[in-house]
Amino acid sequence: MYALKSSRILVSGASGPIGATLLPSLKSNGARITRLTRNGATSNSTADEEHISWDPEQTIAPQAVSGFDAVIHLAGETIAGRWTEAKKAKILNSRVVGTRNLAQALAQTREKPGVFVCASAIGYYGHRGDELLWEQSPSGTGFLARVCREWEAATAPAEQAGIRTARTRFGVVLSPQGGALQKMQLPFKLGLGGNIGDGRQWWSWIDVQDLVGAIHHILKTDLLQGPVNVVAPRPVTNAEFTQTLARALSRPAILPVPAFAVKLLLGQMGEEVLLGSQRVEPSKLISSGYPFRFRELRASLDAILNP
Repeated sequence: MYALKSSRILVSGASGPIGATLLPSLKSNGARITRLTRNGATSNSTADEEHISWDPEQTIAPQAVSGFDAVIHLAGETIAGRWTEAKKAKILNSRVVGTRNLAQALAQTREKPGVFVCASAIGYYGHRGDELLWEQSPSGTGFLARVCREWEAATAPAEQAGIRTARTRFGVVLSPQGGALQKMQLPFKLGLGGNIGDGRQWWSWIDVQDLVGAIHHILKTDLLQGPVNVVAPRPVTNAEFTQTLARALSRPAILPVPAFAVKLLLGQMGEEVLLGSQRVEPSKLISSGYPFRFRELRASLDAILNP
């Protein structure tokens, strides 16, 4: 059993919405945090944190990342925005090359971490309609599925070196600190919200509090390794998500966005991310006893939007 108190944890990609919730929770449980960053200290870092500079596209000296009890790897180019060929190369390389370089360095360290938690995403499964998906389900087709397959495969050096490795497949993360929910709110507040496409595509979501709780649970649960779906137990269709968000904001949701408009405005990103359907079950979290705080979408949205 892993103990957070007095443990040394190395975290990459900590400046985003996940890191904003994760790092304070780790520190409140007694962990000592070191950030792996491109440019040393970041704007939201605190005086009690150490920093290690890195370039994800360059190899890392093993001694630089030696001696940590756990490593949590969240870094990667945002998928938001139109996917030009240059943007797609950044999305892929920032995840695959950076993860491989970090995993190889960890594998060669004299003092290896007890656990390596690497972010991934439910994009691994591709567009699957109403099919119920769990960790053993095969990967799908499309750019995001390819990214996630190669991203997860890049953790192999750490796993082969005997480091317990968990590949956390995140769903749509709901957070008050930005991310997807922030982008969705404005059209609804203006009375312009509505279904995306036909609204029948499944959106598997996770409240950031449960995402952070799941990471804590993975750190402390020795049997959790390999792929771990980090989603709430009850996914919803886009239509249900839309209506629930509208009610939480006390706004109408009467202006659907046709699928052709999504594809025209956002191209492949819109087609895969907004119109794609992944009905994902968090099988490993449930079977290992993780106590979800937010099992229902309305409870999560109310906590975030109407605190």
